[in-house]
Amino acid sequence: MKEILALTVKDLRLLLRDKAGFFFTFFFPLIIAVFFGTIFSGSDHPYSVPVTLVDEDGSGESKAFLDSLAAAPIMQATIGTRQQAVQSVRLGRSTAYIIVKPGFGEASKHAFWGPPPSVELGIDPARRADAAMLEGVLMELGSKRFERVFTDQAMGRANLEDARQYLRASTGLPPALRSDLGGLFDALDHFYSAMPESSGAAGAKGSVAPSLQPIEIARTEVSVRRAGPANAYAITFPQGIVWGFIGVTAAFGISIITERTGGTLLRLQVAPLSRGQILAGKALATFLTAVALAVGLFALAFVVFHVRPGSFAKLGLAIGSSGVAFVGLMMLLSVLGRTEQSASGIGWAVLLVFSMLGGGMVPYLFMPAWMRTLSNVSPVKWSILAMEGAVWRGFSASEMLLPCGILVAVGVVLFSVGVRVFAWSSQG
Repeated sequence: MKEILALTVKDLRLLLRDKAGFFFTFFFPLIIAVFFGTIFSGSDHPYSVPVTLVDEDGSGESKAFLDSLAAAPIMQATIGTRQQAVQSVRLGRSTAYIIVKPGFGEASKHAFWGPPPSVELGIDPARRADAAMLEGVLMELGSKRFERVFTDQAMGRANLEDARQYLRASTGLPPALRSDLGGLFDALDHFYSAMPESSGAAGAKGSVAPSLQPIEIARTEVSVRRAGPANAYAITFPQGIVWGFIGVTAAFGISIITERTGGTLLRLQVAPLSRGQILAGKALATFLTAVALAVGLFALAFVVFHVRPGSFAKLGLAIGSSGVAFVGLMMLLSVLGRTEQSASGIGWAVLLVFSMLGGGMVPYLFMPAWMRTLSNVSPVKWSILAMEGAVWRGFSASEMLLPCGILVAVGVVLFSVGVRVFAWSSQG
């Protein structure tokens, strides 16, 4: 164990002596986290989003409304129950859910009087910018009931008769307003008389207050305690830290190539040190650097940007699991090229692909459905999800097992493959 620790200290000292490497390992991730956190604090980026739809009304009107939502080009809709919808948003699988509330169908039959039909919009707190876009789509589709009132004679007359009954029943209206509304209803009566007959559904009575609102939207932010991230930095710091992991992985992976081509690895074997001790020292140095990076940046986020993890224990589990995964990636990179130049090019290409698929460069929910499925192969996705689950998504212990278990499995498999393929000399 003393030999492994000595090798670990040696690699950490080399990293600290490399000023450029030290900057891109520790400070570049901080710049990314702060920069994008500041940008996304007030920006709005419309794009197609996955949404879970729930019908709690069960009427023909609610089914038609949800069918219209599912057909909207900006929606990637799935159908589920309330519990499934909330869970999907909370775990980051959907951007939002839309629940059609009971009474939607009855309220949809009224246009002039009574409460509007009501839906509940649950939004991922990390995607607040999407809420306005989704509300706009709901308002647009909700307004279709007004179109039917003015194009369907039977439905229009039924609504008009309800409105007249409400007008007669109301006692608090000023005489002038009562007279104006009576004149409006007479004009609408003449309008419907001149319209060709068509079939429609009759309305039912509602409140005594007029309502021309297309639809009522109750907006909810979804997490375990119905409280999302404290601010945008709670979202961008995990992404910035993953970029730090990528820098650590590249730095130590390429350093193995450098030591192999320079003959350092062969000299270490004469020390005497076993091959297992040499690789264990390199792995431990990578792991400790990644953990130190994550702990340092989260400490800064805690003090300066008021990012408060939901559970420090779960955050530690997420960081440790991520460290294991990126140690495995480091070992894999060390066998992808025979020279520093080839290893650097291939290694960064692999890391950038993982980053793009996992949401480190292109936000996860910007991706088409096939790419989101493909992103499951990227440890970047699972690392971000694990840290978000501990910081603000409120993952339970069992929910943390999936991303953390995948990260550990990825690290063990990749490290084992790298060790098996590894050549100890530039000729081997």
